[in-house]
Amino acid sequence: MVVFPERSRGLWRLTVLLLSVSSLPAATALLEGLYCGTEVCYDVLGVSREASKAEIARAYRQLARRYHPDRYRPEEPGDEENSHTKFLLIATAYETLKDEDSRRDYDYMLDHPEEYYQHYYAYYRRRLAPKVDVRIVILVTICAISAVQYVSWCSSYNKAINYLVTVPKYRIQATEIAKQQGLLSRTKEKGKNRRSKEEIREQEEEVIRDIIKNKIDIKGGYQKPSLSDILLCQMALFPFYLSRYVAWYARWVYRFTVCREEYGEEEKLYLIRRNMKLSQAQFDSLEENAKQTFLEKQLWVRENYEAYRKEREEEMKVKLATDPKMKRYRRWMKNEGPGRLTFADD
Repeated sequence: MVVFPERSRGLWRLTVLLLSVSSLPAATALLEGLYCGTEVCYDVLGVSREASKAEIARAYRQLARRYHPDRYRPEEPGDEENSHTKFLLIATAYETLKDEDSRRDYDYMLDHPEEYYQHYYAYYRRRLAPKVDVRIVILVTICAISAVQYVSWCSSYNKAINYLVTVPKYRIQATEIAKQQGLLSRTKEKGKNRRSKEEIREQEEEVIRDIIKNKIDIKGGYQKPSLSDILLCQMALFPFYLSRYVAWYARWVYRFTVCREEYGEEEKLYLIRRNMKLSQAQFDSLEENAKQTFLEKQLWVRENYEAYRKEREEEMKVKLATDPKMKRYRRWMKNEGPGRLTFADD
């Protein structure tokens, strides 16, 4: 019988595979590096597999008191190291058997020693799993981000109020309102109720600040902070917002696509804002006369908006070309540029 080279190589591989399989050790439930190693955890604690958690805890306490490094008294040299190893083995056996899930995996390993790959996976998955619930970590992180967000928002709002207090326009208006409400009436005070000029000035500043804070309408990044806008509340209210948006979108499609209704002013402004790709806060910060101009030009129609956008771009180009400041800037960039090193003459 003639054997071809390809078939010879196949028979050789099969022979090597059979030899390697036959050379594997017999499956054993006691694997080094898993749980108590080559020792049975139940035998380490001196209990049976049917022992209850109370019996396991009682056996562990007795052995721990006996082999604890602080209480063990070695009789011969080298016993101290052996007692330390014994104590670690006892602690490992107790940690394995006190938990129901870990004990169930260990019992399964004793009953099915041939599935050693699965035993390794179950053991190290439990060992390397985070001790803290991931959901708690995520919740704490979201709370921390929300707190930082709210504090930063309050700081920005206070900066805006502090600046508006110094603006003469708003300061004069707030002073007039305070005088009309009788908050700045300086009556002569006598005796113990008499205040210094600094105290009166501080009170007036506080009154003006409160009026500006209540009357002014700040929008954008410096608007008044609201708890409903922080990340935690947004995530908690997301199902509500989503359901409301779905209901609004379905009503929009029914009214203006199916029934062919005419757009109202609110719907026209929404379409204009969507064409301009502005957020609600950005669009609300625009002046009312600008919004009326958008309505007059019928910018909710896509074609009208595209024509308006191109017209604005052309106007901006002409303005940049004729503006003296832009001419000086282009001349400076051409002749000197930002990389020129020199001393300023002024």
